[in-house]
Amino acid sequence: MEIFQEFYQMGLQHILGTQGYDHIIFVIALCAIYQPDDWKNVLVLVTAFTVGHSITLALAIFDLVSLRPVLVEFLIPMTIFLTAFFNLFVKSDSFGVSPRNYFLAAFFGMVHGLGFANYLHEHLTDDRSIGFQLFAFNVGIEVGQAIIVGITLAAAFLVVGIIGVSRRDWKLVISSAVAGIAAVLVIETGYLF
Repeated sequence: MEIFQEFYQMGLQHILGTQGYDHIIFVIALCAIYQPDDWKNVLVLVTAFTVGHSITLALAIFDLVSLRPVLVEFLIPMTIFLTAFFNLFVKSDSFGVSPRNYFLAAFFGMVHGLGFANYLHEHLTDDRSIGFQLFAFNVGIEVGQAIIVGITLAAAFLVVGIIGVSRRDWKLVISSAVAGIAAVLVIETGYLF
């Protein structure tokens, strides 16, 4: 149980700590088009993301796949930017989860998993079960994401449900802010220049 707790906490801290700010804004971008009543749709997307990053995390840990770190560091903020940018064009009556959204969340999760791999690889030890460590880490990631979803949907309820800002305006402001932050992160990677 001690091993589970250690890697669970590591996953939770990786999301909610200062190193996870890019992951936090990605989850916020996933949530931006939803309201609290849509929590099931958001959890489906977040879980798809977790499944995606779990796959590449495992593949990278076992050295079955790798990308240059500089490319991964570019692709992570690019996925955040694209998610927020696509939100700007979602019609207000189509907030469900389409198979396309599920696929994109899983695919973008795969990109983020490659970034987690470098972080996690430093902490894995030979004398412990790697599969169990990966599972515990991913549970921590999922719980951290659920906390971010809860906070984001509570903020949406406050701003849209109580204050009365339109759902469209909420989506536009949050998605534009995340897209702007992600664009800066993309540029800071220096990959394009």
